[in-house]
Amino acid sequence: MTARQGNLLTDHPELYEARFPDPDRLAARWAEDRLRHHGAGPRVLDLGCGTGRDAAHLHAAGRRVVGADTSEAMLAHARDHHPGPEYVHADLRGFDLGERAFDAVVCLDSAFLYAHTNDELDGLLSSCRRALAPGGLLIAEMRNGAFFLGRTELLDAPAVSRFTWEGTAYRAVTTLHVDRAAQLLRRRRVWTADDGLPPTEQHSAWRLLFPQELRYALAAHGFTVLALHDGPGPRTEPPWREGDPEPGATADGDRLHLVARLAAS
Repeated sequence: MTARQGNLLTDHPELYEARFPDPDRLAARWAEDRLRHHGAGPRVLDLGCGTGRDAAHLHAAGRRVVGADTSEAMLAHARDHHPGPEYVHADLRGFDLGERAFDAVVCLDSAFLYAHTNDELDGLLSSCRRALAPGGLLIAEMRNGAFFLGRTELLDAPAVSRFTWEGTAYRAVTTLHVDRAAQLLRRRRVWTADDGLPPTEQHSAWRLLFPQELRYALAAHGFTVLALHDGPGPRTEPPWREGDPEPGATADGDRLHLVARLAAS
């Protein structure tokens, strides 16, 4: 049976939320904690907002939130199921949502790494600089490129996952490999379901940024790094919890957490 090409979860946001339930809104709580700790103002851009769950949590915490994404399906789901923020279509690799319109940009779940090339990374950081008021914050959570220096446990064998939603059983086989020339982590995922439809084959990739490389790019765009570390965070084990002590600057884990401030003038 020939596989269909597409992204099963992005095309069906309700499936995304079923596959990745987040009743505790851990990523949004971590972001809100960082916003408060560093004294961010109320205007927040959630860049790569997906289904809108995190944007809605930040809105409920008292922020004035705009959620931005390239997926119209995700944006429609967010407006229907997670109201409060304003949701807009925007490409994180180059966007203009108003000059100095935000006090903080939040970019969670490796959305930052969809800027695959140096030009795209410059486009992302230039857009964030334009969008932020002087002294504004950039808060991001992403895969850690340095983790793959000599580490292969995520690459050695396909990963198999299963879940059931509304009576249909879904199975995903995921294979990761590092494209060293492009500095990308490439993923092939094949979804099958017991609904009789052909499999769905998805291809995606993330830029593998290293901590010092990220510091260099941020400095070139007027940002000062306030924190850059591997954990704890919303997707680490153990996960971040309110009241955790301030982390150090290690980068051994598979996640990287960033807080940077734009120059005040």
